Formats: sequence, structure tokens, C-alpha cells
Amino acid sequence: MKRVSRPPLIGVTTSITVGKSPERAYVNSAYVAAIQEAGGVPVPIPPQLDATALAEILARCDGFLLTGGGDMDPAAFNEPPHPTLSEVAPARDRLEIALVRRALESGKPLLAVCRGIQVLNVALGGSLFQDVATDPGTEIQHQQEREQKPRDEPTHPVKVVAGSRLAQLLGTTELRVNSMHHQAVKALGRGLVPVAFAPDMIIEGVELEDPERFVLGVQWHPEELVSRDQAAARLFRAFVEAAASPKRPPS
Repeated sequence: MKRVSRPPLIGVTTSITVGKSPERAYVNSAYVAAIQEAGGVPVPIPPQLDATALAEILARCDGFLLTGGGDMDPAAFNEPPHPTLSEVAPARDRLEIALVRRALESGKPLLAVCRGIQVLNVALGGSLFQDVATDPGTEIQHQQEREQKPRDEPTHPVKVVAGSRLAQLLGTTELRVNSMHHQAVKALGRGLVPVAFAPDMIIEGVELEDPERFVLGVQWHPEELVSRDQAAARLFRAFVEAAASPKRPPS
């Protein structure tokens, strides 16, 4: 397959400080390292960009990575806020929802991690559980505490649907994952298929129904596992390789 002559540019969404001065946009180094290890060039996409700068970056990037971070504003899916919400940044929500739609319109690959899978779902009309510990309720530890388990240490198992694109890319249908979230996919967005589940049936992975499109979301943090887990490394390599391939907008 013909490839572009340069490494693919991967747009990486950033977190934003909430209620702190000075305001900052930032991204965990693990995302940057995972993309570079897979052969891509990370390009930060902070919420503070104006429309002109954002349009230029979106046009030049070959793929997009939605990163983890604070909670989504439930106003985006027409629900009142849960008391446990934290680090809500509506400006980031707006940018990332627009980015999802741009990626789908352009046919460019999209990988959504943790908060990212939630943004992908909401951008396509879905909704979220705002606090999985109480709704729907679970005994699975979806928010591993840093003091007890490092970010790069798995904490619970996940089963991936055999025959799914995600299973093919990971090279397995069973794995253990790290987990740092309390929101999760509830009602599925348009065109999304659930392809991975925790033991409590919380959705841990989604992909588009269209098998030709590289649009994947995972609820865990593979970027923290690439140095020790072959499945995580395979996922990032596949993403960057898809971004390096010629792209055609969907018909």
C-alpha cells in the first residue's frame, strides 16, 4: 500500500486546567511517547486555539487521538450533573465533539482513549453513565488509586468480541487493562458497535459499524502500557499506520 513520504501527523487533544491560574493546556507524556514509538508525529490540539488555527491543524493532521482527562459536561447529552463530576471543561467538550465530526467527514483515522471514548459516543448522539460506582453500580474497580496501583499496572480483565476490528488489532480477545474513569458509555451513539466489556458489562471498547473506517474507542489507557504490553503497542502501531495510508472521504 502506498504511504505518504513523511511520518503521519497525529493531532492530540489536550486537557485544560479548570478554575486555576494561569490557565494551562497539557497532555500526559505517555500519549506523546506512544505515538512517536509507533512512528507518528504528535501535534497538540488545545481548546484555546482560535477558529483559524484550529482549521489549519485539523486540515494538516493525518489522524486524531482523543485523550483522557476530566469529565464531560452532561449538558452535552441533555442530563443534569451528578455530584461527583470534576474538571468539567465545556470548551474542551465543544472542540473535541467538533473534531470527531471533522474526522468522520474527512475519513481520517480516530483513536479515542478513556474520556475520548465518551466524547466519541456523545458526539454521535449517545449518553454516559456519570458515576459507574452508583449508576449502574459495580464492584469492579474502574478508578484504580495511584497509591495502590501505578497507572501502567492492569487492574481488571476485559473481553473483546471475536471477529471485531479491535480484536484483530489487539491480537487477542482477552486482556487485563488499567482503569481510571468513573464515567462510561451508556446509550450508544449512532453507528457505534460495542466490542469490549468489563466483567460488570461496562462497555470498554467501541468501533464504527463500517469496517473500512478506522474509528475506535477504548475505555482503558493503552498509552501507559505500550512498553510492557504487546496488545497496546499493536493498537498504536495500527492507528499510526492507518494515518499514514492514503485517505478518501466517505461517500
